[in-house]
Amino acid sequence: MRVQRKDRRSIPRLRYLVSGAVVAAALVTAALTSGSARAVAQAVPRNTAEPKITGSAIVGSTLSATTGDWTGTTPINFAFQWVRCPTSGGKSDGSDCASISGATTSSYVVGSADAGKRLRVRVTGSNVDGSATAASNATATIASAGSGRPRNTRLPSISGSLSTGATLHGDPGTWTGSQPITFSFQWLRCDARGGNCIELSGQNDDAYTLRDGDTGRTLRIRVVARNSAGRRAAVSPQTGVVSGGGGLPPGAVKLANGEISIPATSVPSSERLVVASVSFSPSTVRSRSNPIAVNIKVKDTRGYDVRDVLVFLRSTPVVTNTPDEGRTADDGTIIYNVQPEADFPIRNGYSVQFFVKAHRQGDNPLAGIAGYRLVQVATAR
Repeated sequence: MRVQRKDRRSIPRLRYLVSGAVVAAALVTAALTSGSARAVAQAVPRNTAEPKITGSAIVGSTLSATTGDWTGTTPINFAFQWVRCPTSGGKSDGSDCASISGATTSSYVVGSADAGKRLRVRVTGSNVDGSATAASNATATIASAGSGRPRNTRLPSISGSLSTGATLHGDPGTWTGSQPITFSFQWLRCDARGGNCIELSGQNDDAYTLRDGDTGRTLRIRVVARNSAGRRAAVSPQTGVVSGGGGLPPGAVKLANGEISIPATSVPSSERLVVASVSFSPSTVRSRSNPIAVNIKVKDTRGYDVRDVLVFLRSTPVVTNTPDEGRTADDGTIIYNVQPEADFPIRNGYSVQFFVKAHRQGDNPLAGIAGYRLVQVATAR
């Protein structure tokens, strides 16, 4: 019976031993599982999109490289090495290409030693788990600075008198590239600001005689340079505005409505600018909430619409914002939007006065050809 009692006492101890073994096994399993999870999360860098090179394959140009796309444990650090390859491009990983001493950044200036070769960049990605290297595609064969397609280094230019009947001469500018380089020309007629150009049919020489249709316009010349490697084009800056016959001022342009527009620079000191008209919208101001549109037109004392005139506008007293000076358009007009302020009077039978000044840039503020006008807009509740 005593033996039986001892056996009964040993049973709980056996249970404890069994339970402990189970817990230990569970801990081992958890540790192994946890370690496995960490192993999956950690990884050597792996390239998923190769590095790329951009830039012109010509001596003297700058090439730039990207790292490409990579996966792996972050952070990943990158190192660059530019390599010089044979004309075949070498192996895709660049391993048979020669490393270029000191060329270890993401950009590289192509040197004379690279002429006739092709270039790659090898990018090495490194992290705590290891490193891997990927190479870009090879560039085109590097051309010498004096070879390849024409390259413009100085724009074409135009010289000559800007009046009807005069002859203009075009200079092709300066070009590099494989010699010989030949040039062809196309004259362009543009608006007074050098835009909206059209080709002048048959005008393909380096000289052009101005005609009536050029009055009030500007000219440009397009030059196409060609050699055995290809072609490129460049366009000159615009000329000044062409003056016509018939006694019109320099830069005169006939507008669609039949009026003649001239630049402010064509108003002589013997004439003046005139603030020809000022209109308000709304014509009667009933609210401080909405801006007031002020439409101003400037002519000179001869009746020409004047463009590029500076116009100053201010309420007196100052009960609206004062806009910055602007320039008149081709038809001599400019529109300002002024915002009434808190003290702008809204009363029946009342008006607010505005001072308008039209002047030419560079003129003496107290002299010159400036024109002035006081106008007013009605207010009402």
